[in-house]
Amino acid sequence: MLRIDAHQHFWKFDPVRDSWINEEMKQIQRDFLPGDLAPVLQRNRIDGCVAVQSDQSLKENDFHLRLAADNHFIKGIVGWVDLQSDNIEEQLQELSRFKKIKGFRHVLQAEPDPDFMLRSAFIRGIRHLRQFNFTYDILIYPKHLGYAKQLVADFPDQRFVIDHLAKPLIKSQVITGWKEEMEAIALHKNVSCKISGMVTEADWKRWQKEDFNIYLDTVFEAFGSKRIMFGSDWPVCLVAASYEKMMEIVTDYTANLSTNEQADFWGGNAIEIYNLI
Repeated sequence: MLRIDAHQHFWKFDPVRDSWINEEMKQIQRDFLPGDLAPVLQRNRIDGCVAVQSDQSLKENDFHLRLAADNHFIKGIVGWVDLQSDNIEEQLQELSRFKKIKGFRHVLQAEPDPDFMLRSAFIRGIRHLRQFNFTYDILIYPKHLGYAKQLVADFPDQRFVIDHLAKPLIKSQVITGWKEEMEAIALHKNVSCKISGMVTEADWKRWQKEDFNIYLDTVFEAFGSKRIMFGSDWPVCLVAASYEKMMEIVTDYTANLSTNEQADFWGGNAIEIYNLI
């Protein structure tokens, strides 16, 4: 079974477009391209990856498609499309020609309106994803989980993936509210969760492995072994940990899983959910 990093990013750094990469994140204020990631994956015995959008433009899809054409280890792309567009069905049909594009994501966490995902125009776009076999990645904070639960309930046949455990407040070790909402959304079998992005929600300088256990316990118990997958969130993770240190957290945590469960977590589930290879 291939080992897959189900969540990482590439970009050519633009200080205006990428203003979310602030001065606290100076170490990632530069280009990150496949040539930077390939040796990292090789060192960590990762066979392939899913490249996820960071810029909300159609140019982002073209950028990732060019990279994937030249780098076979990029097994899939989670791109961007304006789901509220009047001609969304036509756009999705056009994008479905590109087999490496597996789904889409919108930066919902940055929208001022917390129930943005329930807007009628946005929902109309979600409605068209399944006919082209596209997934949808949900990028949110804990405060959005109630709205996300309504969204996934309205589309039981659509595959959804929660990015970064919905960004719990790991630095503050807050679990109340997030735990109950994650358990509730996990009851919907069309929803999976990426074990990714944890170190950036922790204390960047002083986190300990134990800080993540209560969050991992919740997600592993709620979603089960078939609906969780590993993602590095490279290079964003570098603000808080090296790729190796970030992997060490989840490697140690999953050490007691069965051989089959480990194979699913480290690649099998991503291959199934994103229809990779």
